[in-house]
Amino acid sequence: MTDTAQTPSHALGAGLDLETLNLMLETLDDFVGSALSPELQLDLDHEDRCPEDIVRMMSDPEQLGVTAAFIPGAYDGMDGGAFDSYRICELMARKDLGLGTAVFATFLGSDPIVVGATEEQKNDWLGAIAREGVVFAYGATEPEAGSDLGALETTATAVRNDDGEIVEYVINGKKQWISNGSIADYTTILAKTDAGPTWFVVAKDTPGFTSAPPEDKHGLRLSNTAALFLDDVHVPVYNLIGGVEGKGLVQAQQVFGYTRLMVAAFGLGAGWEGLDRAIEYSKNRVQGGGLLCDKQGYTHKLIVPNAVALEVGRAFIEDTADKIDRGLGADGAMNTEGAIAKYLATVAGNKAADDAIQAHGGYGYTRPYVVEKVKRDVRITTIYEGTSEIMEMTIARDRWQQHLKTQGRYYTDKATALRTLAAAHPGIGADVAALACDALAVVLEACRTGRLTRNQHILFRLGELIAYCEGAEIMAQRAAQAATDTAFEKTLKRFDATTLALISRVAARDAAARVALDGSRWVAGAAEPGSPAVAAVANIPTAAIQAAQAGLVTDMDAIADSLYARGAWAQ
Repeated sequence: MTDTAQTPSHALGAGLDLETLNLMLETLDDFVGSALSPELQLDLDHEDRCPEDIVRMMSDPEQLGVTAAFIPGAYDGMDGGAFDSYRICELMARKDLGLGTAVFATFLGSDPIVVGATEEQKNDWLGAIAREGVVFAYGATEPEAGSDLGALETTATAVRNDDGEIVEYVINGKKQWISNGSIADYTTILAKTDAGPTWFVVAKDTPGFTSAPPEDKHGLRLSNTAALFLDDVHVPVYNLIGGVEGKGLVQAQQVFGYTRLMVAAFGLGAGWEGLDRAIEYSKNRVQGGGLLCDKQGYTHKLIVPNAVALEVGRAFIEDTADKIDRGLGADGAMNTEGAIAKYLATVAGNKAADDAIQAHGGYGYTRPYVVEKVKRDVRITTIYEGTSEIMEMTIARDRWQQHLKTQGRYYTDKATALRTLAAAHPGIGADVAALACDALAVVLEACRTGRLTRNQHILFRLGELIAYCEGAEIMAQRAAQAATDTAFEKTLKRFDATTLALISRVAARDAAARVALDGSRWVAGAAEPGSPAVAAVANIPTAAIQAAQAGLVTDMDAIADSLYARGAWAQ
């Protein structure tokens, strides 16, 4: 066997046509709605029980076959792209994030095969997902190593015959927090060999391969999550993915941008589920002589900011998915962009779900109103597939290098492009997003001058500011696309061009204010007394950013009108 590591087949411009995608989403919505009633969902959540029968029905091509959407067409799958996967994951999160995670786990478990396996292995294992609906799990995380795949302790020892040929491997170790751990038919296991981390496929019934009882989790209780134990587990040499040892970390890195995008979609879907429930509740709840939906203090604190943040996350997800499907970025991976999308959408999803509880008052704290479950479920999205802190570090390290390589022009160039966009499309907030980029360039240069990135916390905070700044940039581009009717045809068209422009303006103001205030704060907080870094932040265009806040509340009023379909939007 030879090493055939490559960019995922589902990331090379493949994708479903709009009619097929819409049919898949409609069928999925109907299927889950029928199989998982609200009463059953709450019962399963209360009992902390994964509905394995539903998971298998969803995987079975004779019934639904949703996992085939993630499989390349060459292996009897549907050849869905990143954009299709995002739409499916968002919908699954709205139905139930735990059930969605069970579906996602098969996709995740197959990724090492997609990027690294031989054609024969792909036909066997990917074909089994598409043709038979087998369920996979992804066995990378360990109790001590956590998300650090380079620190794993699971080992795979080669066994040779009399001629010195490797005939099998013996795997020993433990894996933790494995989705589908107790129910998967196959698990891709990352283990150390003499050449380094390597992926293997291990069948469920292999002697010595066992699972612990499912974890008792805070949320995501419809997902089976369990530790896996490998005690002298013998696997044939054929089960070494790609047939070459030591390629495991490279293969894992190739799909981070893609898989993190799917978790971002989970955060987006769950966040909107909570927010939509709050919107509907406020249409009928009377407080202080009037409906909550008519009270600015309610809508502008608990509804509008969350809608803005979620749609910024969506814009970044869609932009990144489109680039992945077109094969852009290093090896098409888009790792940093995937990290930004995950950070923005999952932080926004958690905030929206938390505010949805607040928006319901005491009712939000009770099980029948569901929003407390949504919050418990969405909380994991800032943890699995890389914590928010790992995302911040990934973002900061990459963009810091871009700042250095371009001698400080990386974000000033973005500001120039945004001003050009603003000239063509006034009123979408691109000019304010440009101010955010200008301010970020100043902050990064101050950090270079003061050598402040030696502080890990400063890198974390830079990652956060970069994410919000680039989110505003992409949101402005999205608003411009909508204005010229060239938006992605597969996107969820919930808002018209006018509302997207309003959302973009609010997001740009927020990003610029964050960078100006927090950027100068952290530079001053980390610099040595008398450091030129402190003087450097005086170049942040603070006055212009403050002036750009004019009209903010009026724009929020208009977004609220759009969300509640009143005024001009009711026509």
